[in-house]
This record gives sequence, structure tokens and C-alpha cells, in this order.
Amino acid sequence: MSRLNIVLALVLIGCSLALIQAQHRSRTYFVGLERLKKEARLLDEQWGQLQLEQSTWANPARVDTLARTRLGLMSPPQERIHVETPAETPVGAP
Repeated sequence: MSRLNIVLALVLIGCSLALIQAQHRSRTYFVGLERLKKEARLLDEQWGQLQLEQSTWANPARVDTLARTRLGLMSPPQERIHVETPAETPVGAP
């Protein structure tokens, strides 16, 4: 009987150590997951700020103002503007 008790004690110790290791791994993974969630939130916030900044820099009025002031560009006179419209093509023509 004592051999059986020793074997059962060893199995119990082995199972206890496996349980402790599993709990430690679970806590480690949870801490890593929370850190990644925090990083994802920060990246989402940064993405929103970058989109806002892009919309500010690409504002047509701002681009027009910069083109006029920094580059010295100006709109062409009205008589130099010509608008092309597509010609109607016959049915079946390539």
C-alpha cells in the first residue's frame, strides 16, 4: 500500500505543479492582452488625429491660398478656360 500512496502523492504533486504553471501562463497572457488592448486604443486615437490632420492639410481653400501666396499661382482668365464634353458615340462603335 505504501508504494501506491507514494505514486499517488507524486501524481498529486505533478498535477499541482501543472496547475500552477497553467495559472501563471494564464495571468501572463492576460497581462499581455491588456497591454495590447491599450496599445490598440492609443493607435486608434493616433489614427483619428492623423485623419483630422490630413483633412486639414488637404482642405481645398488652404491649398488654394498656399498656391497663391507661396507659389504665385493665379486662376486663368475666363476666356482661356475651355470645357470639353465627351462626344456621343454611336451604338456599337468601339
